[in-house]
Amino acid sequence: MTQQLLAEAFVELADTLVDDFDVVDFLHQVTVRCAQVLDVAAAGVLLTDQRGALRVVAASTEATRVLELLQVQTDEGPCLDCFRTGHAVAVEDLPAEAARWPRFAEQAALCGFVSVHALPMRLRSDTIGTLNLFNTRRGTLAPATLLLGQALADVATIGILQARAIDHYETLAEQLQTALNNRVVLEQAKGVISERRNLDMDTSFALLRDAARRGNRRLSDLCRAIVEGTETL
Repeated sequence: MTQQLLAEAFVELADTLVDDFDVVDFLHQVTVRCAQVLDVAAAGVLLTDQRGALRVVAASTEATRVLELLQVQTDEGPCLDCFRTGHAVAVEDLPAEAARWPRFAEQAALCGFVSVHALPMRLRSDTIGTLNLFNTRRGTLAPATLLLGQALADVATIGILQARAIDHYETLAEQLQTALNNRVVLEQAKGVISERRNLDMDTSFALLRDAARRGNRRLSDLCRAIVEGTETL
């Protein structure tokens, strides 16, 4: 089963190299697949915007998205340390490191997470974001698992850039900014669906994603139509 999930994950990521793809949906799928293949509780992705600031772009669960957002807002957490150093950060016992990141550790505990691994997403020598793995079990992931996680992070980075040669950072920033802007629209659409149907945010996202796939359209286009009021789900 693990080998099948791994094969499916890389096939999905490789498809983005030749097809026009939806960045928001793609990055969400990256987090879901990472959680499955790497046997962790949840995963999230942070990317830089045009000003070089980190932003939350995707998460496998709503609770993880809120935790990632807290790191960005408080400028505190292992994922930010990973981004700043360009090196992986492993925290095998988060409660024991609570003094290092007090607000992050407190929120992580509320989510049930007790260990974190942050992996850099790199373009050549530049770190453009991080792939973050959260677990409800203490301990460090096996070296082979970490290597696989870094491979998924690297392939995801290539997918974001659609395998085009990036000669200037401005081009990269434009592509990442598009992904970040689409994420804002997605959150707005989730809020609209949540309010209209009295659903939690995870269920609202699932409805949006399923509707986009059934209609064979980009998730970001559907979300924008929902927010603008030109369509209902």
